[in-house]
Amino acid sequence: MAGIASNAVELPRYISRHAHRPRSEAKRSRIVDIAMQYFAEHGYHAARVGDMAATLGIAKGSIFQHFGSKDGLFFEVYKRAVRSFPKYLDALADVRAAGFFDVLYYWLVRTEHLLHEDWIPYRISLLGNYGTDLVLKREINRFLIAEDPYGTVAFVRFGLERGELRKDMDVEMIVSILDWTMERFQDALLTAELDPGLFRRQGEMPEKKEARIRQFLAVLRRAVGVASATPAPGRSEPRRIAVANLIAKPNVP
Repeated sequence: MAGIASNAVELPRYISRHAHRPRSEAKRSRIVDIAMQYFAEHGYHAARVGDMAATLGIAKGSIFQHFGSKDGLFFEVYKRAVRSFPKYLDALADVRAAGFFDVLYYWLVRTEHLLHEDWIPYRISLLGNYGTDLVLKREINRFLIAEDPYGTVAFVRFGLERGELRKDMDVEMIVSILDWTMERFQDALLTAELDPGLFRRQGEMPEKKEARIRQFLAVLRRAVGVASATPAPGRSEPRRIAVANLIAKPNVP
């Protein structure tokens, strides 16, 4: 496949080792803008580089000159998409003050906003996670580990500093558990067809989703949380309801 390295050690040719000139960078940015729309609307395999070039009014070869291959173009699109998502610690200040698991709750309740407000980058992230071949997926995983675009490492350290997370577990293990479980759970909340074994019934009431979010957090708390930090029954209810009401309002950043 053009633009893909067969050697697992070497970087694929589409990963640039050189800085781009300002004019070249502007052109690359325009190409990525159009590519995001095409990939989001048509999927990875059905999106045609020739159609993107025609929309841009440039030669198809010009896109390959900048990105090496269709894989290289999608890799840049994917990086832009996930970089556009907020980090865990971008939650509101009063939510952060409430603690690690309140921050998780805040983002889980906001999950549907990904679909309504940021459907293009969310669609791109799904394609990168589920709709690419193993070689490209490997490079995506390398990027996620190296850049940590969601700020998971800083967030876990935040939880450790507050005494809410177990200190007898390896930090990287907690980070990995959080990345794996949050990604799959949020995807299942939005698109149950990706994981029908988790949520089998469609069209459920919001109360059911709320209950599942609480159940998920309870499981996660038992896995990585400190037992002494578990709130007493009912203590966190008013706080969590207040957060849910707050994030349901329009114009919340």
